[in-house]
Amino acid sequence: MNTRIESRLNLLVAAGCQNLLKGGLKGLEKESLRVTPLGHIAQTSHPTGLGSALKHPYITTDYSEALIELITPPFPNTIDTLGFLDSIHRFVYQHIGDEALWAASMPCEIEGEESIPIAYFGESNSGRMKHVYRRGLAWRYGRPMQSIAGIHFNYSVNEALWPCLQHLLENSSAIGSFIADQYFGMIRNVQRCGWLVLYLFGASPAFSKSFLTGREGLATQFEEFDEATLFKPYATSLRMSDIGYRNDSQSGLDISLNNLDDYVSSLVAAINTPYPEYEKIGVKVGGEYRQLTANILQISNEYYSPIRPKQIARSCESPTIALKRRGIRYIELRSMDLGIVHPLGLGQGEMCLLELFLLCCLLRESPPMESVEKAEIGRNALDVACRGRTPGLHLIRGGKAVELRVWAKEVAEDMRTVALILDSGEDGTPYLDSLQLLLAALDDSENTPSARVLKEMRNNQESFQSYTHRVSRQHAEYFRSRHLESEKAIKFQLEADESLAAQKRAEASDTISFEEFLGHYFVQVE
Repeated sequence: MNTRIESRLNLLVAAGCQNLLKGGLKGLEKESLRVTPLGHIAQTSHPTGLGSALKHPYITTDYSEALIELITPPFPNTIDTLGFLDSIHRFVYQHIGDEALWAASMPCEIEGEESIPIAYFGESNSGRMKHVYRRGLAWRYGRPMQSIAGIHFNYSVNEALWPCLQHLLENSSAIGSFIADQYFGMIRNVQRCGWLVLYLFGASPAFSKSFLTGREGLATQFEEFDEATLFKPYATSLRMSDIGYRNDSQSGLDISLNNLDDYVSSLVAAINTPYPEYEKIGVKVGGEYRQLTANILQISNEYYSPIRPKQIARSCESPTIALKRRGIRYIELRSMDLGIVHPLGLGQGEMCLLELFLLCCLLRESPPMESVEKAEIGRNALDVACRGRTPGLHLIRGGKAVELRVWAKEVAEDMRTVALILDSGEDGTPYLDSLQLLLAALDDSENTPSARVLKEMRNNQESFQSYTHRVSRQHAEYFRSRHLESEKAIKFQLEADESLAAQKRAEASDTISFEEFLGHYFVQVE
């Protein structure tokens, strides 16, 4: 057994509790741009037949009115999670006419900033807040960055594990504090090895030149694949590079990952700290809101972290207050690209691999993390995003160089140990089988999703736009050819109808002005 997870795993095995590693809840959130038959960003409103983006539990929008977000409930079984996501897709395709969902994380060709419509959530105070927040993102970072899509993996450990693990570790804290500390240990280890997720799930080595319209100076960092496409030959996830979810205003943030209280307080400090460049934008100009505040973060969701601790927020409750009041409910892993070849964005093997990775990060020792290590982590992530398939690439661990493949194989050994436990007594070996995805990608980087994207584009002599448009149409045909069962269709339609009614109730029940509403909301984070 590998010493990196040996200590805790031995305790669980000796107590006969190792099977409590099974049964963790898995959910998915998948973003996709709606595009026209010609492969352009849809200018249509979020279809009424899909319900209210503000109130629907499973079908909403992210930044753009065209950037649909599909959310599953959490299930213990990956098959059930994927099955629910498949049903949502089939329902969506019944209501988007001849449009399709863009298969890639990087957007289709962009015809100027105004071609990316900001999501609209109705006229309730909460709906207006969501819209103004997105206006702020446009002013701060530009709309193209906000048109990038991804898939998020939501995971919560089997609750029965916690009291057993706490007893074995002879920990006397309140159970909520113990759970939060364990989740933050997991989060720190995910950060330390987060480059592996980019290597294994990165599928954005190329993008349309139009993405950098107005920022042509950045184009010099890339090579031309063809007259319409830029790329980096060894990139894995340009979505997670300097042109994606990274920005100058947050580069100086030092959000603590050492415990829940420090995490919340450091986020609140960023929410309350003015930022000179955003003050120049203004908050309310000419009677119209440009952003919610002129501070470093408008709200905590603006903090672009590859992994977040989460608690389900109640009506008008801020995410930080929800965490502070009720602790951590689950973690959200946010660094996966859409797998272009997968109609759902990923498959069972990928989900099993993610669960193995997270459980290893829970079981491994996780010392506190300080600024020097965070800088090291950021450098590793950027290196892998931009050139992760470079032969012999070395990363930095504890100030020393270590080859990516060597480090990854150490992690794989831990994952194999946990896979044996998760597969024990089950039909088949889905977790052990999922490790073949990792090992194949380590043995030959041509087996990574990013390499396969470039290979397909070269073999078919297609631009990024042409390749992704073709695959997107294939996915659309796949979902449209499989009509949703009537019972499921009725259930989704009832959800859509109820969400529209709920939005109307919210709009009718507002009794205070938008300014007062924001005042009440931001009092929570002071």
